[in-house]
Amino acid sequence: MTELLEKAIAKIKQLTTAQQDAIATRILAELQDEQNWDSCFANTTDEQWERMTQRVRQEIMNGETVTLDEIFPSEP
Repeated sequence: MTELLEKAIAKIKQLTTAQQDAIATRILAELQDEQNWDSCFANTTDEQWERMTQRVRQEIMNGETVTLDEIFPSEP
């Protein structure tokens, strides 16, 4: 176990049972979500990646996308 995780667990141990359970639920859900994503990516075929690539390229050509600067404008 890493030192950072040990610190986090030590702090969690100081919380109420309800707070500990809430954090545990979030952590377990996050781990399950990561496992699901890993599985999805591992099971994606080259054909599926190609179809996705073609769709994105078509959306770009059709002007259906926005730049990252529009989504995340830099601050002056």
